[in-house]
Amino acid sequence: MKTTYRMMGIADFITLANGLLGAAAIMFIILAVETLQNPFFEEGVKSNYIWLAMGCILLSAIGDIIDGPIARKYSKRRLLGGTLDVMSDCISFCVAPALLMFVMFGRWGEASPLWSVSLGIAGCWIIVTGMLRLARFQHEDGSGKNYFHGMASPGNAMILLTVAAMIWLQPSSGFGPDVTTNCIFCFESTSSSHEKPYFDFLILPVMFISGALMISDRKLSKAKKGIPMKLSALQLLSIVSATILSILNSTEVGENLINTKFQFVLYGLSAILLIIYVVAGPKIVDMDSKESFESE
Repeated sequence: MKTTYRMMGIADFITLANGLLGAAAIMFIILAVETLQNPFFEEGVKSNYIWLAMGCILLSAIGDIIDGPIARKYSKRRLLGGTLDVMSDCISFCVAPALLMFVMFGRWGEASPLWSVSLGIAGCWIIVTGMLRLARFQHEDGSGKNYFHGMASPGNAMILLTVAAMIWLQPSSGFGPDVTTNCIFCFESTSSSHEKPYFDFLILPVMFISGALMISDRKLSKAKKGIPMKLSALQLLSIVSATILSILNSTEVGENLINTKFQFVLYGLSAILLIIYVVAGPKIVDMDSKESFESE
């Protein structure tokens, strides 16, 4: 026990906490299963476990951002850091989001076998591609490059949480089909009940695309400086703020006090910034490389 402890640095404790946050997210997901037996429940309060699970994953992402600089600045011992980081990321950004998608959109009690199997395969795809992504990262770590090959696993979690939250909030946000007027995406008044998310089928292609991005060769900036860092910070701020509001709104105290439309818009901003990051990724990397070359 003493030997293991002596092998650890300060950042390793943060990495362990990140993994525990991923485990906490899975526990909240399990608690959410009972309230989702009837998948599109009437009492929005019962969705608090879903938002708490998302919150844990986002906290783990923040911890993943800060443990690297702390390790470089304060930790002289990094014998366990790389391996711990990979295991923690696999739990928090691959396993937990995959399970969350299955629970949120599994349509408990009314799903067809084809949908359940397809969603299960998509969840396994996220986990497998995430493991491959992390193994490749471990192999390429220390290369000194200012970009990743493929989407980083925290980025995968950001994509899944953003899209899932937008689908989940859509019925109560006012952005959706108005059955009384046959109008799509009408800005109608909403009730406090949580109705069926009309576009939940979209989560399936998003999961397959997100997994494919993790094992692709697409160059994506590490977002450690300049415009990429600012965009990344804004995206993280928007999704964290939206999730905090969602957690508050899912309680008896905050219910109906917070405008769901505002949460939806914040998640929408997160989605737009993620799309920019993925689509313009190689160009951003080339710009960073050119600036670094000119500064030398």
